[in-house]
Amino acid sequence: ALAEAAASPLCDTVVAAIVGAAGLESTLAAARAGKRLLLANKEAIVMAGPLLLAALREGGGELLPVDSEHNALFQSLPPPAATRREAPARCGVRKLILTASGGPFRGKVRADLAGITPEQAVAHPNWRMGRKISVDSATLMNKGLEVIEAHFLFDAPPDAIDVVVHPQSIVHSLVEYADGSVLAQLGNPDMRTALAYGLAWPERIDAGVKPLDLIALARLDFQPPDLDTFRCLALAYAALRRGGTAPAVLNAANEVAVAAFLDGQLPFLAIAEVIEACLDTIPAEPVTGLDQLIQTDLTARAAAQRMMRRLHC
Repeated sequence: ALAEAAASPLCDTVVAAIVGAAGLESTLAAARAGKRLLLANKEAIVMAGPLLLAALREGGGELLPVDSEHNALFQSLPPPAATRREAPARCGVRKLILTASGGPFRGKVRADLAGITPEQAVAHPNWRMGRKISVDSATLMNKGLEVIEAHFLFDAPPDAIDVVVHPQSIVHSLVEYADGSVLAQLGNPDMRTALAYGLAWPERIDAGVKPLDLIALARLDFQPPDLDTFRCLALAYAALRRGGTAPAVLNAANEVAVAAFLDGQLPFLAIAEVIEACLDTIPAEPVTGLDQLIQTDLTARAAAQRMMRRLHC
C-alpha cells in the first residue's frame, strides 16, 4: 500500500521519511514513477544505492536529499556534481566533509560508556529525533550511514568523504575544492530549512526558521571523531569499501542491535560488537536485485540475533 501511494499520479513530490529498511520499497516505487523524491530515509539508499539510482534513471525523476548534512552538500556542490551529471572530482571537488554533533557522549571514552542507559542515549543535545535515530547518533552509526549515503548520492569514493565533529550543529556540511576553497552551508539546527529547500528547489522560500545570529554564537568548534570509542563509524566505512550487499548487512544488524539496546537486552557498547560480527560472518555479494537485498536483510537480522545470544547471554 505504501509503494502504491508513493507511485500515485496524484502527487509529483514524495518525501521518503519512513525510518529503517521499512521505507525501501516505497522509496523505490516513487523513484520508478518519476517523482521528485525528497530523501530523508538514509537506510533505503544505504541498503540499495545501485537499485535506487537505477530506478531514478528509469523513471526520469529527481532526487533531492533532505537529511540536513546531504542537503548542505547539495547546496554547496556545483550543480553538475550535486545532481550526479558529473563526478565531484571532475568539478574541482577534493572532499565532501560531513559534520557530526558527537551526540550525547562526545568526549567520552569506552570506559565511560559501559553502563549507558537508553534514556541517556536518546537525549541528543541539539536535535529532536526519534529513539532509533538518536541512538544511531550516540554511536556515530548515523554518521556512518550518512557517509554511505553521500557516496551514492554524489558518486564520491570513500576516501573523498570525511567526518568532523562539530558540537554546535551550525555548519551542516562542507565541500573542499581543489583550489583551496571550502564552501559550507550554515544554519540553526532545524529540519524545516532542508525540507523547505527540497520542496521549493530551485527557488527558496521562508521556512519559518530563526535567522542565524553569528555574533551570539561567537565560536564554531571542530574535532576529529574518536573511531576507537565509536566503532560504528569505522564499521560503516569498512562496509562501504567492501561494497555490494555489505551496507545492507550493516544496516540490518544495526537495526536489530539498536532495538535490543532500547529494550534493555543489549549493552550500549555491544551494538558495534554485533554489527562487526555480522559483517565478518556474512560475505558481501554484488547487488543484483530487490529480492536479493530483502533476503540479505533477513539473513543479517537472523545473524544479529544469534550474535547477541552468543555474546551476551
